[in-house]
Amino acid sequence: RTKALRAARLLEILRRERPDAFVVELYPFGRRAFEFELLPALAALRDGTCGRPVALCSLRDILVEKADPDKYQTRVIGRLNSLFNGLLLHSDPELFPLEESFPRAAEITVPVAYTGFVTRPPAPDARERVRAALGLAPGQALAVASAGGGKVGSELLFASLRAWPLADFPEGSRLEVFSGPFLDEQAFNRLGADASGVPGASVSRFAAEFPDLLAAADLSVSLAGYNTCMNVLAAGTPALLWPFAQNREQALRAGRLSALGSMAVLSPTDLEPGPLAALMRRVAGQGRRTVPRQALDGAARAARLICEGPWRRQ
Repeated sequence: RTKALRAARLLEILRRERPDAFVVELYPFGRRAFEFELLPALAALRDGTCGRPVALCSLRDILVEKADPDKYQTRVIGRLNSLFNGLLLHSDPELFPLEESFPRAAEITVPVAYTGFVTRPPAPDARERVRAALGLAPGQALAVASAGGGKVGSELLFASLRAWPLADFPEGSRLEVFSGPFLDEQAFNRLGADASGVPGASVSRFAAEFPDLLAAADLSVSLAGYNTCMNVLAAGTPALLWPFAQNREQALRAGRLSALGSMAVLSPTDLEPGPLAALMRRVAGQGRRTVPRQALDGAARAARLICEGPWRRQ
């Protein structure tokens, strides 16, 4: 009953609003569990009962591998070519071409447009403002350790706390640890207890202005999810990336981005206190990067493409 109500509600909104565009995140490359509401909506767009909006799929840089890749790609191509007007890729084709994680990309017949990466840049004055608010003097270091939403990756945060006293940053330097909102309460409390014995360390769930904090930082230690990596790129912060091992996505992203400079990919053995402390010192000492030429204004470019892209000429 809940699914039927959701599907009916979505159709009601589309028929009432008659939008110019209907943008779906990931589907049909994923989100198959939502076909109960997406298929009726996409069919309604095709038959004209909601006007004639363009239907676009919005996709990030790398797709995770599937158990039966040929069956998966056949289904995706069928849905995409028959139900959508185009595909927006929030990536850079020089770094992450679609065919690398979706080998049958050439069979896609609708227009495909790369938007560049989607991220919010830090404020122009972020570095000076945040460091002043934290009471950091010139020469004192700020490191930020984070684990995205917190469902995975807490071992990296515990390892960062153990390594920090060995990293030999100047007295008064700070390590800000962000667990993410979904780390369980017991683990979060353990992080806080560990941090209480580490000079300059503090633990929080999240930072309201995370891009600004990264701009102020001399080092980021994190997983290699899309959002955090793009935040790091935009801020130019030297970074240690620890890929989530369950699939290829984060390892591929981390390896490719590390070639841009001032980034290093961590292996499991690097989480020991001594090796991690040495890597912290080395990567932080490489200094900040200039913002790379890879486009980081993907949100603005996507908005322009939605309004003016090749699907508008179909």
